[in-house]
Amino acid sequence: MAGELLQLTITQAGAALAAGDFSAHELAQAHLDAMESARGLNAFTAETPERALTMADAADQRRAQGETLGPLDGIPIAVKDLFCTEGVLSTAGSHILDGFTPTYESTVTRNLWAAGAVMLGKTNMDEFAMGSANVTSHYGPCINPWQASSGDSVGKDLVPGGSSGGSAAAVAARIALGAIGTDTGGSIRQPGAFCGVVGLKPTYGRCSRWGVIAFASSLDQAGPLTRTVRDGALMLGAMAGHDPMDSTSVDAPVPDYATALTGDIKGMRIGVPAEYRMDGMPGEIETLWRQGRDWLEHAGAAIVDISLPHTKYALPTYYIVAPAEASSNLARYDGVRYGLRVDGEDMTDTYEKTRAAGFGPEVKRRVMIGTYVLSAGYYDAYYLQAQKVRTRIANDFRAAWEVCDVILTPTAPSAAFAIGEKMDDPIAMYLNDIFTVPASMAGLPAISVPAGLSADGLPLGLQLIGPAFAEETMLRTADVLESAAGFTAKPSW
Repeated sequence: MAGELLQLTITQAGAALAAGDFSAHELAQAHLDAMESARGLNAFTAETPERALTMADAADQRRAQGETLGPLDGIPIAVKDLFCTEGVLSTAGSHILDGFTPTYESTVTRNLWAAGAVMLGKTNMDEFAMGSANVTSHYGPCINPWQASSGDSVGKDLVPGGSSGGSAAAVAARIALGAIGTDTGGSIRQPGAFCGVVGLKPTYGRCSRWGVIAFASSLDQAGPLTRTVRDGALMLGAMAGHDPMDSTSVDAPVPDYATALTGDIKGMRIGVPAEYRMDGMPGEIETLWRQGRDWLEHAGAAIVDISLPHTKYALPTYYIVAPAEASSNLARYDGVRYGLRVDGEDMTDTYEKTRAAGFGPEVKRRVMIGTYVLSAGYYDAYYLQAQKVRTRIANDFRAAWEVCDVILTPTAPSAAFAIGEKMDDPIAMYLNDIFTVPASMAGLPAISVPAGLSADGLPLGLQLIGPAFAEETMLRTADVLESAAGFTAKPSW
């Protein structure tokens, strides 16, 4: 019975709970036991079994009284360690936040608990969300539950993608029914593709950033990782909403996203941008992209060739804007108020020693880049120019929406690779986000759907990008794409 509970989707588990097939307590316990068995994946930085069972028991009590808080009531989920959770260690995967236990709850997690979701624990992540492989965490790398069946990576541990790699790995390994992550330049969608799960980044401003440890404030956005598009729609509906505590939160009604999944995309216009073909991209990525186009056309959609001419500038622009914002946001970690403290001879020495010991190499690299591009004499040459290019990228998408409703692209330029493979080449690591960064720079909703396997037996994803606050249209298309792809493969873990 316990093994069967781990294979359910959120939608299936909710229906079974409503039918009385099992209790929320049993569902939570099955996942807690699975988490214990899967500790070798290093997917969690903190487990919360007592809290999970308490929350599950409360869900069972509500149901016994004929009450329910909605489709997530009693559903066990995992939380990326970037979200502040009251009374639970919240470190952003960094040594500098050792021992930090918030006295408050992030808005997104508070919304989820109000919807009856059950907290299993906090998931591993790249330090301060800076990475594409989940190898920069202070707690060590998270391991992808998938294994290559052939090729150079056979027998090697693979990266789950990043920075929300722990959340993606937990969902793929069947140790959480769903999880939440954050996406700054692709950190939900790319690990979703690497782990064979659905990764959804909503429009910037759709989910509150309050209580989310900041990386790049104009880019960070919370979203769900799930096994199906419908599950992602259910989770997003619970997460989203206006928050007066967040000045970037949009005051707009939250639709019932699940009702948008009608299966009908007849007459919809699907844009295919020429600029998403890159030199050296594996042929299997191109083939899958073409297959996705055929699937949607067969479902009644019209395929439209479009151009996003400034796409080639998105990645270098991102790696000016994001580090600049990071250097500002991370200035608060000084060893005085919370987390790690390394005493020095005076206050300045304490700052220097604390930050030197507390931040990992990738965080230091980005802070230094960000500080440089914001410094006197370079602000106009780099940061100001990057902001102008960012506007051009957003304008490309605005022009595209005149002729198409949704855009179809690959999610990542490759399948998951071996841990350590690109550690010494930051540029190669940054290229993992080449297809996901443009939507982030424009603040648009985007979703990765598992759509096939590589020649080495590893999952590959297709990405859909929609206009701002058009999640319903994007999700309806993603649901059709998911049905056509029929992806049922599971990791060997």
